[in-house]
Amino acid sequence: MDVSVEQTTTTITPLPTSELEVDTPEIIQPPAPKKEDDGEVKVSAFSLAGLRKKKELQESQRAQVRNVDELPREAFNETDMRLQWNKFAQRLSDNGQKIMATYMQINDPVLDADGVTIRLELPNSGSKVDFDNSKHELLGYLRGKLHNHDIVIDVHVNEVVATRHAFTPQEKFDKLKAINPAVETLRKMFDLDI
Repeated sequence: MDVSVEQTTTTITPLPTSELEVDTPEIIQPPAPKKEDDGEVKVSAFSLAGLRKKKELQESQRAQVRNVDELPREAFNETDMRLQWNKFAQRLSDNGQKIMATYMQINDPVLDADGVTIRLELPNSGSKVDFDNSKHELLGYLRGKLHNHDIVIDVHVNEVVATRHAFTPQEKFDKLKAINPAVETLRKMFDLDI
């Protein structure tokens, strides 16, 4: 079988350079610095101006902090405390923070004799840890509403030892007999086995 291949040469003609138009490059300006809501230009935290601004902010915050002696220390009673306690628990529940609200409503808080310590009993140490991690907002609320910044919340764990359950027939009968002694009379009357 004889296959012949024809070679054809094609020539490529270059495009004329006079007809190509080149656009002039567009100059892009750097973005303007963003301004904060109060109209000030944002400053990088790593620049000298940023460090200076941070120092000024810290000094102004120190000036705004009240002296501990100036904070209110009005007396309040347990009824007022429980009213504010329950309002805050309801607010937490409405905002979807049901776990903290439940911890607050497990037991009624008790105002200690010193008039500023609130005692709360929780069922286990896990709930105590959760409550302690979230109680700062509650403390701020109570201190503001009751006008006393000496308020402290003291949480105690009261784990009740689980009662022993009756499993054998004799244990079940003894438990029923302790509840109602007439069961023994019934057993004797009908000569029942345990």
